[in-house]
Amino acid sequence: MTDGEFLAGHSLYDHADLDRLSLAAPLLGATGWIDGLARLVNIDCSGQPSSCFGDYTDVLRDMFTPLGFSFRRLSAPAGERGTSARSGADIGMVAARRTGRRVCTIYFRMNSLPAGEGWTRPPFALTRQSSRLYGRGTTEMKGAIAAVWAALRAADAVGLGLGYDPVLVFCADRSDGHHPGLRRMASEGLLEGHVMCLDGPATPRIWSGSLGSIHLSVSLEGPEPPDPTSVANPVEAMAPLMARLMRLKEEIEAGASESEQEDLRAALSVSSIHGGTPETDWPTHCRLLLHRSYTAREDFDAVLDELQAAIHEGCAEASHLNVKTSLSGHCAPVQDPDQGPNWPRWTQALSWGFGYPAAKFRRIGSREGSPLGFVQQAGVQELLLGGLRRAACTPHGPDEFTTVEDVEALARSVLAYLAEVPEIPSY
Repeated sequence: MTDGEFLAGHSLYDHADLDRLSLAAPLLGATGWIDGLARLVNIDCSGQPSSCFGDYTDVLRDMFTPLGFSFRRLSAPAGERGTSARSGADIGMVAARRTGRRVCTIYFRMNSLPAGEGWTRPPFALTRQSSRLYGRGTTEMKGAIAAVWAALRAADAVGLGLGYDPVLVFCADRSDGHHPGLRRMASEGLLEGHVMCLDGPATPRIWSGSLGSIHLSVSLEGPEPPDPTSVANPVEAMAPLMARLMRLKEEIEAGASESEQEDLRAALSVSSIHGGTPETDWPTHCRLLLHRSYTAREDFDAVLDELQAAIHEGCAEASHLNVKTSLSGHCAPVQDPDQGPNWPRWTQALSWGFGYPAAKFRRIGSREGSPLGFVQQAGVQELLLGGLRRAACTPHGPDEFTTVEDVEALARSVLAYLAEVPEIPSY
């Protein structure tokens, strides 16, 4: 049976599942998902994956094994190019429940950002105030995991059949931009069917893709010479480099404005410069961080070579210094992830779950790089995006929170999407 036949409805499907879907939705609040979310929030996943992987996987097994999922752990292979993962380190886990149906892969990151300063509540303990649920990761993958768990528990409780076999992939990728877990899973074909990512916004949005993203670190280093007044120190040597980079920035922006009309355009920015201290006359090093976004029409190697050439030119008068560059992060572009047979059903599910009118959905891209670009490079074109993020909920910031209503709305959306029903009821 093709995806098109499924979306159009098929006589083989039990229409009684429509009634079961209606019965399952009100049960979401009784699945115990808040307790499950509390266990996830209790785990600090902001450090090295090895520091939290065991505790995290224990909780996930406790949650999903009773639902019939079997687990497989993945380790980083030796000498993997372009990643910071240690050989043999745990980088992910796959949980699958096979019945022979088509697969929908649901992707979850296991790491989170450090709590940082400014919290008025404990970041790694779930705190409830009215319908608000405070804690690090509540608006991201921890909240999304709780929503999917609630959806699957409610479906099982009423005997609601699923039209897809959900395969859950958990990646212990640190936020260093290399994404070894996801890249390995994608390259080995472990991301089957189409992929759902629930790390997005809680808005009526059809994701049109994202720019590629390159983060490059440039450092100038050198000891103080016998006559420090005769040459530029590492901080001073950044001035001509910055001038060359600003010319390149103008060239990139001019080229983007002359190209075809696009929602997302290539850009270059300097995100930070740091070097020296007030106590020293000769700073021994200065470090600069670059961010280059690029479109799907541009080639990664060509873009990187262009950056390296500009850096070489900008440092031409600094031969007395050691110039080092390091690729600190990379995401490939995501192009037209909504061009597939499953997005219409996903928008219907989001409408049913969150109450979005169909007319409110807009096709919007993202300037922020996404690791799902590597998934497309591996051959999986269709990527569904949803989530719990709202600006008012301060994702990544202090006192991050989600709400009971949003988690259960996302759970309803996932429930409706996966359900073996010929058509999702209209909102």
